[in-house]
Amino acid sequence: MDLSNTENQTLIAVLVSADTGEFDAQISIDELEELAKTAGVTSCIQVIQKRPAPDPATYIGSGRLEELRDEAANLDAQLLIFDCELTANQIRNIEAATDIRTIDRTTLILDIFAQRAISREGKIQVELAQQKYHLAHLAGKGVELSRLGGGIGTRGPGESKLETDRRHIRQRIKSLEESLKEIDQRRELIRSRRKKDDVLTAAIVGYTNAGKSTLLNSLTQAGVLAEDKLFATLDVTTRSIELPDGRSLLLADTVGLISRLPHKLIEAFKSTLEEAANADILLNVIDVSSPECEEKVNVMNTLLSELGCDGIPRINVLNKCDLLEGSENISEDGCTVKISAKNGTGFDELLKAICNNLPETAIRGRFLIPYDKSSLLNTVRTDGKVYSEEYTADGTLIDALVDIKLADLYKPYLCNK
Repeated sequence: MDLSNTENQTLIAVLVSADTGEFDAQISIDELEELAKTAGVTSCIQVIQKRPAPDPATYIGSGRLEELRDEAANLDAQLLIFDCELTANQIRNIEAATDIRTIDRTTLILDIFAQRAISREGKIQVELAQQKYHLAHLAGKGVELSRLGGGIGTRGPGESKLETDRRHIRQRIKSLEESLKEIDQRRELIRSRRKKDDVLTAAIVGYTNAGKSTLLNSLTQAGVLAEDKLFATLDVTTRSIELPDGRSLLLADTVGLISRLPHKLIEAFKSTLEEAANADILLNVIDVSSPECEEKVNVMNTLLSELGCDGIPRINVLNKCDLLEGSENISEDGCTVKISAKNGTGFDELLKAICNNLPETAIRGRFLIPYDKSSLLNTVRTDGKVYSEEYTADGTLIDALVDIKLADLYKPYLCNK
């Protein structure tokens, strides 16, 4: 389903939510409006219905649905978007009562993901989530899905249309899962190689549109698409930077998270999200200019915990400080840094915080290596990093970064001069 507009085409949608007290309905429907505009909706009208619980048949109740039908007709609305995940029966009942195409929050997010996916992996992940969603929503689509095959020579017992569709979707899901498994194996091989080579990795995580891709671009000139839209990028981009202490760090930009992220999407993007769970440090980018900043931080903490990221060192990167009045009053500490990724401010403090929070893997110093210990010099040249060399009467004086595992071998030659 493509919600994007052709030129000069106006797409008006009515956004519908049932306020049951389970979450802040106004904040959620505002976010739904941002999602709709990202998908290509031109104009949105919000409708919030207070209810003790969602109606199992129509989500908002038959009486309110009749009112909604008239309101949508007066507005010439072409689409109803519900801020929940509807069942197939609910969609059928709503469309029958209103004669307006109806989708839910999950379908909308899947549509955005389908528009944004670029890499083969991203496209497979999106289609897998879509197929699983379609499989769950086949039942209740109507009598047209319960026909038997017709025509001369085909009458008699056989598969219903519903069963045939289910079988085809399951086959496609199996094929997509096998393709993803191959990609996962390659990704795991890369991770294992990094661990073996002691490559340090940092995952840039955060709520969607917090500025993750802008941060990666500013630090590495990666050239990743960075737009003021939700889910601007889906594919993982990895770039290397050098830290102030001389160590190299791989930065991985990950897909943005969102409140009430459909479980099917978490499953489909599991391999991508595992970049965070396998990182040495997390850079949790937070949009401090957002009015819902605190709630988004809570959502991120919960989702990161669900992904198995507890125990990984984390730096809270308070982004967009240039847009927030009084940001100078926000306190910083060793795990909290204020920056503006767009303006490039605060990066020195961020890089220092990364150095201080990463596990100690190497030491930098000046070492005077005797000439009869040339093997030590060759080792640091091969496995470490030499910044300068000077030949003296007593040996080779080097400024070098040495692996922590070899530190005991080099400490006797540490020179403080």
